[in-house]
Amino acid sequence: MTPVAPATNPAWGVTGQYASRWPPSLAVVAAIVLFVTLPEKLSPGPRWVLPVLEAALLIPLLLTAPRRHVGESTWARVASIVLIGLINVADFVSLGLLVREIVRGSHTSGHDLIFAAVQIWLTNVIVFGLWYWELDRGGPGPRAHSEHREPDFLFPQMVTPEAAPAGWAPSFVDYLYVSLTNATAFSPTDTMPLTVWAKALMGGQALASLVTVAVVAARAVNIIGG
Repeated sequence: MTPVAPATNPAWGVTGQYASRWPPSLAVVAAIVLFVTLPEKLSPGPRWVLPVLEAALLIPLLLTAPRRHVGESTWARVASIVLIGLINVADFVSLGLLVREIVRGSHTSGHDLIFAAVQIWLTNVIVFGLWYWELDRGGPGPRAHSEHREPDFLFPQMVTPEAAPAGWAPSFVDYLYVSLTNATAFSPTDTMPLTVWAKALMGGQALASLVTVAVVAARAVNIIGG
């Protein structure tokens, strides 16, 4: 039997010269809504600060660069990273404040703290989905180009291209799913991190998710026992 030569074309293909900014922008809005509805004690500073900063960055991006493309301006790339970073920092600070409230025996309703923990966990899923989407192979713009670098995440479709449409490439929903499964399983599931930064991000997300779940479990035990 003649051996079959391995495919030379990458399984993730080429998606064109742009990627829409709208799906991740809606995710940013969802994260902001989760943040502003947290209890006051778990908000790092005035509630209006983060939404104002995010809007100041997001609205100009949507108006001037609604699509991510090869050769996008440096300011657009930096603004996108700052958008995600602000939400990430706020979420981690809120998680720290939540742990402090639990350890100190806060007078805040146990049910309110549990709901807040769920909000923080959901924000964790959103923000890391944004990170994975923004950083994999240099970003959405370079990923749409035929000369993108090697992948930072190994999706199942890359291993079994026959199970994917021709020219398949991961969308924002794919990265959000990677984030969701990592946050629930505390480890990668069907998509593997290949580079150091991808492993570091997934490890950090899993740790934050584990702390959040542990806090919820501890508070739930106190409510049941009390």
